[in-house]
Amino acid sequence: MSGITLNDKAVLNCIFNPLLPVEDAIIDEEHEEILKDEEVETEEVLKAKEIEFKGIQAAENGQIEDAIKLFTEALNIAQRAAGYNNRAQAFRLLEKDEDALNDLNTALDISKEKGKSGCQALCQRGLLFRKKGQTDLAKSDFVKASNLGSKFAKQQVS
Repeated sequence: MSGITLNDKAVLNCIFNPLLPVEDAIIDEEHEEILKDEEVETEEVLKAKEIEFKGIQAAENGQIEDAIKLFTEALNIAQRAAGYNNRAQAFRLLEKDEDALNDLNTALDISKEKGKSGCQALCQRGLLFRKKGQTDLAKSDFVKASNLGSKFAKQQVS
């Protein structure tokens, strides 16, 4: 066996991040290192992650409003780019696009458009811009995410 493949990594990422589009989980191996979020795991961050996990479970069970409440609770404990990404995805599921855009913009500010959270926020925001017919803004986000290593984003700009 030759080790873990990109597909294996994508499957694992989907398991641990089920609210993300499947394509966001697929990244280039050469960019994998830059897609790590730099985050100090304080007691607050660990507690927020625990609550976010409950939010993800609620969303998987179709309880999107409950998921949003849990994500908000987590964000009140620790302002994390990943938390804003999760809540944005839940807002997208409810077609609350402006709320999702606000959260994605915050995620991008926190992440400085870097790392895994920045890449995921760029992909999500690109999809929302495309949905709104703002193709230039969508393309710009997909190019940035592509440069971070997102194969999904690369497909959107090719």
